[in-house]
Amino acid sequence: MKAKYDYLIVGAGFFGAVFAREALRAGKKVLVIDRRGHIGGNAYTETLADIRVHKYGPHIFHTADRAVWDYVNGFAEFNRFINSPLANYKGELYNLPFNMNTFYRMWGVATPDAARRKIAEQAAAAQAANIANAAQAVNTAQAANAAQAAQADSAEAKALATVGRDIYEKLIKGYTEKQWGRRASELPASIISRLPVRFTYDNNYFNDPYQGVPIGGYTPIFEKLLDGADVLLNTDFTAAREALSAAAEKIVYTGPIDEYYGYRFGALGYRSLRFETEILPQENFQGVAVVNYTDFETPFTRIVEHRHFESGPSDRTVITREYPAKWAVGSEAYYPLAGADDLVLYEKYAALARRDKKILFGGRLGAYRYSDMDKTIADSLRLARAELFPPASP
Repeated sequence: MKAKYDYLIVGAGFFGAVFAREALRAGKKVLVIDRRGHIGGNAYTETLADIRVHKYGPHIFHTADRAVWDYVNGFAEFNRFINSPLANYKGELYNLPFNMNTFYRMWGVATPDAARRKIAEQAAAAQAANIANAAQAVNTAQAANAAQAAQADSAEAKALATVGRDIYEKLIKGYTEKQWGRRASELPASIISRLPVRFTYDNNYFNDPYQGVPIGGYTPIFEKLLDGADVLLNTDFTAAREALSAAAEKIVYTGPIDEYYGYRFGALGYRSLRFETEILPQENFQGVAVVNYTDFETPFTRIVEHRHFESGPSDRTVITREYPAKWAVGSEAYYPLAGADDLVLYEKYAALARRDKKILFGGRLGAYRYSDMDKTIADSLRLARAELFPPASP
């Protein structure tokens, strides 16, 4: 019996929705499913108290890729929102990203040269202290801990070398360790490499030339991307795997790759999140869209005030506290941990996927790597073009 659809797309986030749009343009029949009760994945927006709410955390679109920027602007008009978050360390407020405003608030230095000298001085002192701790360790465990802290490829070592001990201790260590559930000395340096550092008085978090939030929220973008596709919500692929697989010639899968293969080799590492959203009877709660809480004792990592993404008249405001959470099979996976052991395990699943001609994996969970929205869209477009318009054989 011939399959009813050319493509079954599992997951209605950016990767799946963009692939669906391109397949529809190529004249293909598409079925999109999602286990949640809405489209849009983690970029889904809803309206509360006349305010557009980013249900799964703040999604500010930013990119240096003009082609991707033009693509998303074909589905929505974007405002000129600039992300300028604050860091709250036990009541002390600092500008993010790390810039001259941060350095002046932390040390009273007013020039780039003075800031660089202060960072270099603290970085040298931290390196010397780690060497001394390793030399004075009285047992193997202490020596191992000191050596681990000194590793150049750890998040802790990278942060100390980049911004010095004061900023690391106040603005990075606690936030990073509660976000990822591991000591900063055990995390890869790549986590810190994503943090912008600049020696100018510029609070724009992103360096990308194109930045904004879609007017009216993200959900209308997904409605346009999926127009013409059959969409089934509250539908779990695993629960109806056989019937859904038989309905399409090929599958595009954006869920966790280890879940698709029934955790055959074991579960990969992820972090989860929990959100508490509250409507407050006041016009303005914190004066900015995002405030990060960087001490370890505060259980949430940030408070998002959604009205600042799209200004509009309202005598109320909506805030969301974001709590990092341990992931377990059956809970929502938000971030791949992607540690060294995880990547070895992932390669086993990737090898299975390469042998399976019916399925294509993509997205943050399908490809098991952190990916911003613009990179996810670019990856989906690349896969769609290779799949739908393969080069002619010589």
